[in-house]
Amino acid sequence: MTKSELILRIGELNPHLYHRDVERIVTAIFEEITNALARSDRVELRGFGAFSVKERDARKGRNPRTGETVAVEEKVVPFFKTGKELRDRLNSRAEPTQKAPTSTDPTQSSMGQPAKDPGTGN
Repeated sequence: MTKSELILRIGELNPHLYHRDVERIVTAIFEEITNALARSDRVELRGFGAFSVKERDARKGRNPRTGETVAVEEKVVPFFKTGKELRDRLNSRAEPTQKAPTSTDPTQSSMGQPAKDPGTGN
């Protein structure tokens, strides 16, 4: 789902809101999360997850094309850890839907009723 798809979906679920207002709300939320991460703050959304930043130390890497050793500078990367509710929802194994039993008896229709004779309609 893209940001614009999210805005459209929220707008569909809340027809009393103008599209431009939904767009401002979504943009404001993303900006606040981004600003908090830029300050190295943690953003926790209960049930959904937590955004934080992790520092990666400088290291030696390899250029995959040439095999040459290169220096990789230290950097800060965003990190997301799922919340328990989201993790449980993603990992829940919904019960498989029960299909109607299929009969191999040609005298029965797929609905369990006697099949009509195509020649007579009975």
